[in-house]
Amino acid sequence: MLHKNRIYAPCTVVLAAVNVIVFFVLSLQGMTEDGMFLLEHGAMFIPKVLEDGEYYRLFTSMFLHFGFEHLMNNMVTFVLIGWNLEIEIGGIKFLLIYILSGLGGNILSAWYDIQTMDYSISAGASGAIFGIIGALLYVAMRNRGHIGDISGRRILVMIAISLYYGFSSSGVDNLAHVGGLVTGFLSGVLLYWKNNGKDRTFSEN
Repeated sequence: MLHKNRIYAPCTVVLAAVNVIVFFVLSLQGMTEDGMFLLEHGAMFIPKVLEDGEYYRLFTSMFLHFGFEHLMNNMVTFVLIGWNLEIEIGGIKFLLIYILSGLGGNILSAWYDIQTMDYSISAGASGAIFGIIGALLYVAMRNRGHIGDISGRRILVMIAISLYYGFSSSGVDNLAHVGGLVTGFLSGVLLYWKNNGKDRTFSEN
């Protein structure tokens, strides 16, 4: 029964499909590697948000990517880890964590840009994905150090490597990653209630 449940993670599939569809639709219209092109289609840019009141960019930027490699890196990671959380926490809560984490990451990134007055065009699902990882960590902590086949230790290693890669690379919105991670963890605290029966099923594997 556990294996059957693992197949059913519709929100993970739908969110990944939306990201892919948006990317290919935009690819037919222009160059997704071009920051100005993505800006025209909803990417984050603080002057646009503050001066023009385009707050929707906090949301729409979560579904835009700078090129195919950026998209694939994010979506492969998302699909590999997302279904674990969705199966454990449920589709509605999973969606809430994804969206809240993406918004949380963008808000922290926006705050930092305002403080430094160093504005750049940003886009990507990374904040939301880091939020999924943060929520996974919390759920693993509540389930004897595991969620499905993933251990809390592996999640910590994943977080450490991902953050290190981001901070050691250029052109990466690290504050969005940190903001998403923290928001996802806190969202997990608020939304996840331990199910003892399911805990026993996971711990046996």
